[in-house]
Amino acid sequence: TWVVRLTAGHPAKRLNSVNPLDPGDTYAIEERIGRAARRFDAYGRPLTFRMSPLSGQVLSTHLDKAGWNRFDESMVMRLPLKDLELGAAMDQIPLKDISRFIGASLRTSGSDASLRPGLSEVIGAIQPEAGLFALEDGNEPLATLICVHDGDLAGLFEVATEKSARKQGHGRNLILSALKWARLRGAREAWLQVEAGNLPALSLYRSLGFEEVYRYHYRRPPGA
Repeated sequence: TWVVRLTAGHPAKRLNSVNPLDPGDTYAIEERIGRAARRFDAYGRPLTFRMSPLSGQVLSTHLDKAGWNRFDESMVMRLPLKDLELGAAMDQIPLKDISRFIGASLRTSGSDASLRPGLSEVIGAIQPEAGLFALEDGNEPLATLICVHDGDLAGLFEVATEKSARKQGHGRNLILSALKWARLRGAREAWLQVEAGNLPALSLYRSLGFEEVYRYHYRRPPGA
């Protein structure tokens, strides 16, 4: 099974990639790559595969032989919430104003304002309950994140701290508030994705108790 994700308004690789989810699914690989390439061309996106342990060795070897590039390794990390100390965490109510959150998120991540429609599209497509969290000093955003509560799980996305406000505990405080919110709604485990080379973020997540579950990376054909 290959799941194809394409998002017209946002260029993020995880939102524009082919995700192979069955290592035994090796039928007509080259033909299916061709079909995927045409879909990506139609969106103006470079053909990109997101390779996890579920992708399997057969597909990986096929891409190796075809000279595909490998780049941007990331980790998926998890944290059980049952015994996590959250008593001192702020009781924060998620923002209801999506436009306000998007503006704050673009500021904290240093992203271009042209991504506003794309981030709006991403948030609008979230099916489970989603908390939009922002830590602000007056009208100045310091840190932002999205916490998606889905049954026993709480996923953290778009975690960012404004550049001038880093190393002051704002990201940690906001994460703990979001996890407190999620645990009160029944979440038992938190998870997130982080680039393997983002050492400050990894240090923060590990200090909170997050542990690596698996890694994934991206691949593109030569010249993409």
